[in-house]
Amino acid sequence: MVRYGHFDDRTREYVIDRPDTPLPWINYLGSEAYFGLISNTAGGYSFYRDARLRRLTRYRYNNAPLDLGGRYLYLRDDANGDYWSPSWQPTQRELDDYECRHGLSYTRIASARGGIRAETLYFVPLGETLEVWRTRVTNERDTTAELSLFSSVEFCLWDAQDDATNFQRNFSTGQVEVDDGVIYHKTEYRERRDHFAYFACSEPLAGFDTQREAFLGAYRGWDRPAAVEQGSATDSVAAGWSPIGSHHVRLSLAPGETREVIFVLGYAENPRDDKFDPPHSQTINKSRVRPTIARWLDSATVTEGFTALTTHWDRLLGGLQVSTPDADTDRMVNVWNAYQCMVTFNLSRSASQFESGIGRGMGFRDSNQDLLGFVHIIPERARERILDIAATQMATGGAYHQYQPLTKRGNNDIGDGFNDDPLWLILGVSAYLKETGEATILDEPVPFDNAPGSEVSLYEHLVRSLSYTLDRLGPHGLPLIGRADWNDCLNLNCFSETPGEPFQTTENVTGGQAESVFIAGQFVLAAKELASVAELRGLDEKAAEYRAAAEKMTGTIVEHGWDGEWFRRAYDFHGNPIGSGENDEGQIFVEPQGMCVLAGVGLDDGLAARALDSVGDRLGTPHGVVLQQPAYSRYHVELGEISTYPPGYKENAGIFCHTNPWIMIAETILGRGDRAFDYYRRINPSAREAISDVHRCEPYVYAQMIAGKDAPTHGEAKNSWLTGTAAWNFVAITQWILGLRPELDGLRVDPVLPAAWNGFVATRVYRGATYEITVRKPIGVSGRVTRLLVDGAQIDGTVIPPAPAGATVRVEAVVER
Repeated sequence: MVRYGHFDDRTREYVIDRPDTPLPWINYLGSEAYFGLISNTAGGYSFYRDARLRRLTRYRYNNAPLDLGGRYLYLRDDANGDYWSPSWQPTQRELDDYECRHGLSYTRIASARGGIRAETLYFVPLGETLEVWRTRVTNERDTTAELSLFSSVEFCLWDAQDDATNFQRNFSTGQVEVDDGVIYHKTEYRERRDHFAYFACSEPLAGFDTQREAFLGAYRGWDRPAAVEQGSATDSVAAGWSPIGSHHVRLSLAPGETREVIFVLGYAENPRDDKFDPPHSQTINKSRVRPTIARWLDSATVTEGFTALTTHWDRLLGGLQVSTPDADTDRMVNVWNAYQCMVTFNLSRSASQFESGIGRGMGFRDSNQDLLGFVHIIPERARERILDIAATQMATGGAYHQYQPLTKRGNNDIGDGFNDDPLWLILGVSAYLKETGEATILDEPVPFDNAPGSEVSLYEHLVRSLSYTLDRLGPHGLPLIGRADWNDCLNLNCFSETPGEPFQTTENVTGGQAESVFIAGQFVLAAKELASVAELRGLDEKAAEYRAAAEKMTGTIVEHGWDGEWFRRAYDFHGNPIGSGENDEGQIFVEPQGMCVLAGVGLDDGLAARALDSVGDRLGTPHGVVLQQPAYSRYHVELGEISTYPPGYKENAGIFCHTNPWIMIAETILGRGDRAFDYYRRINPSAREAISDVHRCEPYVYAQMIAGKDAPTHGEAKNSWLTGTAAWNFVAITQWILGLRPELDGLRVDPVLPAAWNGFVATRVYRGATYEITVRKPIGVSGRVTRLLVDGAQIDGTVIPPAPAGATVRVEAVVER
């Protein structure tokens, strides 16, 4: 087995010690409005708020090499003409040594060649709309070194979709201005010039380039730029074609000398009332950004900014820290899983190595689930996100499936019809209430479809979310699936012209009769949560109504959704069961087994245990739980996209990691800690680090999918970083296996641990108080808490009432049998 790096738990970094990782192993810069992707070889791109509409730099997906385009530096030995990239890419010249350290919102890449060492720190300062590259070049030779350092970025013409397709226009619109060594990218997007980018350098320039062809040379790529090869920039000023930014700095270094060069890439806007913003103006207000540029080109400012960033992450991660008998659990809970939850919160599914940032925006379902993983870290931003999400909801209770983060408007081309979407809002808001106890959010006026004058309370939005399901029940009394439920690729409203005849069309009828057992289980869970919220507001009659609806749906699931040994998945357009022993393929699906047990269906009659046993027997693999079995071997038009994938990939029997935590949680509900933790470790990235040549994706963050047992590459991960897997795994391990679970009336301590553990300790900040928790358990025991002591006094049950903000509460939980 091959490793490409290691965890540095002390510095909270993942250290990559060879550049040729199986896939680009990336990190994210920024945590507020300005973001960037950066790979271990400095690939990636930057944007402001919206990866499509405010893209600063260009990146070409599905390229060869796969990771091409980024924040590239070139070093040239002016004595002999040798040149290389300190990040290895794009020149791929051999390096004497190489190290990339991905940290929390920063990346540091260091290397050496021919006695010249270079180290670059990349980060986005808090509160700024810019990124800093701090490069330190050291001469480790015995003689003076005469060097050239070149920077390079390729500017995107703002709308990444238009930039990648509208060449007849774009090759005539590129505009760049160079003033006092600062490169300003001022290409307008259509006729509105209210934003621009800038690229600055701290050192006096020997030259610059802003026209791509002048820098690279005709018929050349980024691996051998003509300007670098010749050792001289051309001072080109872009007019149309492809604008770039490149600085040329000459360095003369004595033996042992280190020089620091700082580059700043940033985004700025002209206020609408600015005198520099008349229609069709060719002027940008450079005076507004000059003080910012000067400040961040100063070494002391950069040092202070980086210190502030690390302090910021100390505070964010300090809200939950654990020490368990398992090192992989500790590093994921304490650092990497929490960090991934924050990145996923910021970006939903919009921009990764597998999402171009063009098509998706923010997901309604996705963002509500992401709340579960970060609400304890930044509850104030969770509140803001909830209100943003709810404002895209429709008056029917339905929801746009996705919305653009810049405009906060729903995407009309991916609108209503994913019938699980509205219920996730209830679960997201409930998580916020449990964490914060701040119920005033329920009274916030929130519009429908962002339409002025349509405001109702957030609580009314939740009520309509539940009603949306009740208003759309199918022939069996189960919820209609619409275009799809959680699984976007399960499209069951495809039909034939004549029932019973071969399917002739792939038309998707969102108002069709196909029903979802998964949504039924989700509805039971959401109705129970809304009942608790109603009680919080003193609406006892409504609470009883919602619980009655949950009970009725539970009965419907048992009657029409139980297949004998597991829960069925759905019914198709013609009323045929899906996920049933009656089917030749796709007989059992994982989603309803997890969601129904989470909702409490089948706990009293043994159905839950039988369903989870079936999951272990039929869906479990060493690399995780697959989505369904048997895999679909051919295209089924009545099932839609799910059957278009080859067996073992994505939704066709792949290990869709998002669903695995539902099974972990379900196992803890049954008290089966060994099973829950076993499932947790199977997909834990840190635990898979030793098989990085098989896993291929980053060993420090979860991937969306791992190839299933039907695939020739079983165990290979894809679609890392931006996935609901991050939030749900964090919930599974912290709230259910470790059992530190916020409730409306306090913090529950109810661990369900593997028998081999003897307990754990944790620090949990909850509603402003700090809980120092020790769990003790004899090795070999797999039981629940038998005694709970709070500040030395035993209490009844496992829920600790909230302590005053600022208090420190000492908790001892004992498992004796």
